[in-house]
Amino acid sequence: MNDRIRPAAPVHRPDPRPFETFDDPRAAVDRLIEIYERNTTFLREAFDRVTHGHVPDGRTRACYPAIRITTDTHDLADSRLSYGHVPGPGTYTTTISRPALFRDYLVDQLTQVIRNHAVPVEIGESDVPIPLHFAFFEGAHVEGTLVEALPRPLRDLFDVPDLAITDDAIVNGTLEPRAGEPLPLAPFTAPRIDYSLHRLQHYTATSPAHFQNFVLFTNYQFYVDEFAAKAREMMASGTGEYTAFVEPGNLVTRLGEHAPSSGEAPPRLPQMPTYHLTRDNHSGITLVNIGVGPSNAKTITDHIAVLRPHAWLMLGHCAGLRNSQKLGDYVLAHGYVREDHVLDADLPVWIPIPALAEIQVALEQAVEEVTGLEGWELKRIMRTGTVATIDNRNWELRDHREPVQRFSQSRAIALDMESATIAANGFRFRVPYGTLLCVSDKPLHGELKLPGMASAFYRRQVSQHLEIGILAMEKLRQMPPERLHSRKLRSFLETAFQ
Repeated sequence: MNDRIRPAAPVHRPDPRPFETFDDPRAAVDRLIEIYERNTTFLREAFDRVTHGHVPDGRTRACYPAIRITTDTHDLADSRLSYGHVPGPGTYTTTISRPALFRDYLVDQLTQVIRNHAVPVEIGESDVPIPLHFAFFEGAHVEGTLVEALPRPLRDLFDVPDLAITDDAIVNGTLEPRAGEPLPLAPFTAPRIDYSLHRLQHYTATSPAHFQNFVLFTNYQFYVDEFAAKAREMMASGTGEYTAFVEPGNLVTRLGEHAPSSGEAPPRLPQMPTYHLTRDNHSGITLVNIGVGPSNAKTITDHIAVLRPHAWLMLGHCAGLRNSQKLGDYVLAHGYVREDHVLDADLPVWIPIPALAEIQVALEQAVEEVTGLEGWELKRIMRTGTVATIDNRNWELRDHREPVQRFSQSRAIALDMESATIAANGFRFRVPYGTLLCVSDKPLHGELKLPGMASAFYRRQVSQHLEIGILAMEKLRQMPPERLHSRKLRSFLETAFQ
């Protein structure tokens, strides 16, 4: 019987890179980049050989680089900081993908950890394989017929994505490490990040490299049209703080240009077209048209979260629920009724989603500056209160006495389909969030938009609403990240990385 046992197939790997210590965060990130680029190149070259008929007698494997720190002291950090420190003595680690893309983020996080704990970081190779699919970046094309023609299944030759280790257990607070295992250093693992980076390209038709740290979400194309018009005007003027405007297909119009000078327009727009007004250090503004519904809102924020933005805001239209509201009035959300249901399994509805002071102040100040109203006069056009988010767009077509009663009991002043989802996922992912909506109809009071009325309303109001959102983001950009990232978003046992 033993004669029939086949020997284990060999595993072909690049030379191992043991862990080394670094006191300089920039040098540490350089080493991460070196290991990652070497290992992904190893996989791509091996795949190229296989597609040309050179099939190895075994599996080809390369692993993600990793960061590891060990401390034997309790929290030494400035107690005002929400990140940059581990919760107690122990060993903490995380796998890293695309370190060149995340260079600024990684340098900042490592700088905080090294300073707060007075310990070096260790950089080396993990034992988590890089799936072949993730060794090819956006824009790379692999001919399907080449894969189909392989003499053995692809998964027998290379590692493929494993959903068993691609989840949100860390950010959901449900991870239970086994005794003796290192604790997580970052909110996302490398496979989870890779999964989202590939989905971002699919949903938005733009590279993750173009995403900025301040993200606006909208549910109407009118906002996109206005954003694009403003951005093109900025680029054509040749002056200003923004360096480029990026559209789906990675169409890039640089400062001083009147039309895109690179990229290729997609044959059709993606599910959630995305536009980027870029600035140095990714400090510009990204606008995503998420369309209608909480499912889209959850999907895109699930993926943008891995980029660790500094803030995201919802700018959209809503139904006003109070008779005192007028079409065009603004609603600044300070609480949410969550009837979107898409996050119930990840963030139970009994968890409150608090308003964040920094976001609220920036939005209110932006409304004041753009409208010229303040104090008591501002209350004529803006209400602060609870926004209800529902997953049934046609809730009016059933007996709606019961939902209306709930909305009244909650003191809701507006109803939409996305805002609570955006805010709740911001809370879940520790991304500062906020909501400023514009009343576009009042269904409980018989004020529904007719086609002509809607067009006039949009022309009049969208430009001002978008201007407010951009100004709010510019105000938030002036805050140090350590102040913007609120301690309200952190739990008992948090990762050191923001």
